[in-house]
Amino acid sequence: MPPDTILAFDTSAAHCAAALLLPDGLCLIRVEDMAKGQAERLLPLLEEVLTEAGIGWRDLTSIAVGTGPGNFTGVRISVAAARGLALSLGIPAIGVTRLEALAHDLPRPVTVVEDARRDEVYVQHFSANGPEAAVLRPLAGLNVTGTVTGSAAAGLGVPVALSPMHMVEAIARISASRAGTSQPRPAPFYLRGADAAPSSDPAPVILDA
Repeated sequence: MPPDTILAFDTSAAHCAAALLLPDGLCLIRVEDMAKGQAERLLPLLEEVLTEAGIGWRDLTSIAVGTGPGNFTGVRISVAAARGLALSLGIPAIGVTRLEALAHDLPRPVTVVEDARRDEVYVQHFSANGPEAAVLRPLAGLNVTGTVTGSAAAGLGVPVALSPMHMVEAIARISASRAGTSQPRPAPFYLRGADAAPSSDPAPVILDA
């Protein structure tokens, strides 16, 4: 087995982030803030990271991708890119949730409390035995004890958050720990449906040929 060379990326929020984890443990990271345009910028950004390392697409052993929760469209952009790249290169794609990335390298037990807007939060507890199921909860009355991290932790008196740079590196390093194991194909990780409402216009009439 060749040493792992993992390309990770994330567009789940207002950024386009990439990390290239090399066999010696070095991680090259590029992050660009952007509220839109990730679909057009993602692949050129990935190519720039590969060029900086002096390697090509065929040198990769796996793809890692942030699967959310986060911006509905942004998550789908990255997941679609990861699955397409993995298929074309013949290498595995590994999905890592934002909540897993936030808990990376923190002592267990730890609870991730991430802002979900609408006065709600995503909550996931990670014990020494592994993660519990992630849930969507109202922020009001939320009572979490012990070590807490995430963008909503400040409201609980623990102001800890993870920058996009550290987030995408965590995605890369978590995926490295899963390399060589059977993994499901990455899929968007949503705990809430899309904000977009279905069209009120009637469906088009299909004419027989």
